[in-house]
Amino acid sequence: MNSPTELLAAADPTAWAEVGQAHPHESAVLHVLGEAAYTDDLPELQGTLQAAFGLSQKAHARIKALDLDAVKSAPGVVAVLTARDIPGVNDCGPVIHDDPVLADGVVQYVGQPIFVVVADSYEHARQAARMARIEYEELPAIFTPQQARQAQSYVLPPMRLQRGDFRQAFEKAPHKVRGTLFVGGQEQFYLEGQIAYAIPKEDRGMLLLASTQHPSEMQHVVAKVLGLQSHHVVVECRRMGGGFGGKESQSALWCAAAALCAARLKRPVKLRADRDDDMLVTGKRHCFYYEYEVGYDDAGRIAAARVEMVLRAGFSADMSGPVATRAICHYDNAYYLSDVDIVALCGKTNTQSNTAFRGFGGPQGAIAMEYVLDDIARNLGKDALEVRKINLYGRNDSEGRNVTPFGQTVKDNVIHELIAELEQSSDYRQRRAAVKAYNAASPVLKKGLALTPLKFGISFNLPHLNQAGALVHVYVDGSILVSHGGTEMGQGINTKIMQVVAHELGVTLDRVRATAADTSKVANTSATAASTGADLNGKAAENAARQIRDRLAAFAASAWGGTADAVTFYDNRVHVNGQSLAFGAVVAKAYLARVQLWSDGYYATPGLSWDGPNMTGNPFAYFAYGAAVSEVVIDTLTGEWKLLRADSLYDAGRSLNPAIDIGQVEGAFIQGMGWLTTEQLWWNADGKLMTHAPSTYKIPAVSDCPADFRTKLFDNANVADSIHRSKAVGEPPLLLPFSVFFAIRDAIASVGDYRVNPPLNAPATSEEILNAVDAVLAAAHPQAPS
Repeated sequence: MNSPTELLAAADPTAWAEVGQAHPHESAVLHVLGEAAYTDDLPELQGTLQAAFGLSQKAHARIKALDLDAVKSAPGVVAVLTARDIPGVNDCGPVIHDDPVLADGVVQYVGQPIFVVVADSYEHARQAARMARIEYEELPAIFTPQQARQAQSYVLPPMRLQRGDFRQAFEKAPHKVRGTLFVGGQEQFYLEGQIAYAIPKEDRGMLLLASTQHPSEMQHVVAKVLGLQSHHVVVECRRMGGGFGGKESQSALWCAAAALCAARLKRPVKLRADRDDDMLVTGKRHCFYYEYEVGYDDAGRIAAARVEMVLRAGFSADMSGPVATRAICHYDNAYYLSDVDIVALCGKTNTQSNTAFRGFGGPQGAIAMEYVLDDIARNLGKDALEVRKINLYGRNDSEGRNVTPFGQTVKDNVIHELIAELEQSSDYRQRRAAVKAYNAASPVLKKGLALTPLKFGISFNLPHLNQAGALVHVYVDGSILVSHGGTEMGQGINTKIMQVVAHELGVTLDRVRATAADTSKVANTSATAASTGADLNGKAAENAARQIRDRLAAFAASAWGGTADAVTFYDNRVHVNGQSLAFGAVVAKAYLARVQLWSDGYYATPGLSWDGPNMTGNPFAYFAYGAAVSEVVIDTLTGEWKLLRADSLYDAGRSLNPAIDIGQVEGAFIQGMGWLTTEQLWWNADGKLMTHAPSTYKIPAVSDCPADFRTKLFDNANVADSIHRSKAVGEPPLLLPFSVFFAIRDAIASVGDYRVNPPLNAPATSEEILNAVDAVLAAAHPQAPS
């Protein structure tokens, strides 16, 4: 029986669509059956050795003596390598070369690799790595962004974006608010830890099977460390068990060390981290400390805004520069700011070098503005939603309120309509009144409600990274294989690109298969990051498939008559000159006629520009929008809380796959909620991360999801010429759970009759909630006994 899509296409060939369909993830069945192969699941070659790092136990110290005799004589140990054994460059930094593979003379955080042990088993390697005797000379250490700011300790020069005259506008404003905020970092907590399997090949070649979001970067780093050229190294990644940014640059350490050992010993070497070591070694989402001052009028409209954001960069630069840039560019969130002064400082601390994490600084920039608006609303006795609405970007040029602080015009602003739809569908007004009535009658349990919007720019801030390649093969039986520069980490990029190729060639999805990301097939790829994976690689795959389709159309017209532009492809058939021929049959005849049945494809996002020193330009191809309403209840005696209901509305454009996109929105919501509520990173006085396992680091569980969880995609075609007018869905939805944080703040404020701004930092743990409740009670009732 023909499907509705096939029947519609028969009447109107332009209606044929494999895009926009809710297809399951291409590996869904393999996931469920446990047959999806991750790096550690791949059969090991004969002679494979296992490796483990020996880690620093000091936060900042000179290594006075390194005694590895006990390590070398431990059972099963084959070799122990240090920085002296690196034939090339001892560096794995993605931007600035300040990140050694193995510490050389100085250690800069607890958990920094000093040496690598290679043994006959994983257990022997790990056991031996703990037998080193190291004599340290301790040096002064810095742990927090506040300490880094006080010491003027930075990994990069300060960044600043100004527009208008902040000071003059601030002094003229009738109302002012000043304050501080701390927002903690977050562990990526991918289910599959960091892993690399290095296999030496002939003529100094090296094959890396790795869990990485950036195969090309791994290729370049490994080549430099081994003193080779990039063409000596091939990196392959079929899939990751999660990435979230933690495998964009930081997989380089594991790839480089595994390749170093394999090259030295001429044997395959696997290096994988257990959860504790993974969390001790690798960087996380940057925590931010803010100091802000904002001027506003009687209606709550912002007249002037200044913020200084200090990031905990860690001991090296890693991705801190781009993260800070994106934080600056998202401080405005969805709001027009006429006179601003935004400063970002990348504090150098003796902790793990922080790195990419879903949102990449955007959430940290935007939450500061939401905090300010929440303050303003309470100061004026208004509903926070009204204050948010009055500050939104305008809809067109004539209003003069649609240019960002960095100079990009917001051309596709649908946030007004999106908020209006969500406000109505979530029954916001009725629930606001119900929450206040509940709180008036409940002395201990308090409810809170918040609606927060988002605007998120899509593209890498560096224009040259916004390019992608793909390779499409059509085989003589009519089956299709696509290779592209993106990496699959569970987000469904392969599924979407398979849909794009199937759509372009008029075949059903079962005719298309995606291969592993492979640097020998598609070269010089960008990281699968910045929510650009499907945008860039989808366009490249479409370009490749279209070239093949055009060749087949020309061949069909020459073989069966008619013109090439009249040939159509749908329902696994080629329709030419009144005839309907099986796609496979046409392909087979085209092969006999020596028609090229493979093609490369390429895409570069047009219209992008960025002036880094002045922080101005058009860095984003378009903006994605969204909003969420959350309702919580807190216990003012214990600090416990629960999310009762969440309503999310997200602008995915013309979704390539609504099922996958809704799953991404829901996942981002819960992950972002964890960042802002339960996931607390804690270092002891000696600089050791103590929350380095699930026993002490609390990610959200199924029981933390709301019983009433409503997620919907907003109906809106992208104004930009994106792949089938879709929009990115990886990072932007992580801002939706701002509504949870501010609902908690709303509930806390109720204990002071909404007259006091709770000093709530993130994550809003039970302890943090209790501290804020106490502060509000003390401010609201200053004469009450303690």
